[in-house]
Amino acid sequence: MEEDEELERLKKEALKKIISSPEQPKAAKAAKPIDLTDDTFDSFVASHDYVVVDFWAPWCVPCRIVSPILEELSKTYGDRVAFTKVNTDENPATATRFYIEGIPTILFIKNGQVVDQIVGAYPKSYIENTLKKYL
Repeated sequence: MEEDEELERLKKEALKKIISSPEQPKAAKAAKPIDLTDDTFDSFVASHDYVVVDFWAPWCVPCRIVSPILEELSKTYGDRVAFTKVNTDENPATATRFYIEGIPTILFIKNGQVVDQIVGAYPKSYIENTLKKYL
């Protein structure tokens, strides 16, 4: 009987420890770029040190070439860089604000400031080298 009570007491203590100090999950790498909108763009960029933004549209063939490249890069660098996408057809205010005239356009934003951009479909090595310049 005393053993049962002691076992229950130990279980309760262990449970209290788990509840009071939960282990924080490690930052997961983003599996793919996050879709941003005119409404979510500013707050997302403000909450991340380094953001790569892919301005694209569903009908754009070069955009479909760049998209899988950015997905690959997000798997490699997603713990240090936030990869995002903005559909220019659905979010014209953000595209206009950044003077996006051709797509795909990739903006590299560090601490809220655009530090570089790529307009057009380029190979992975070129995009990755540009990305690495600001890490």
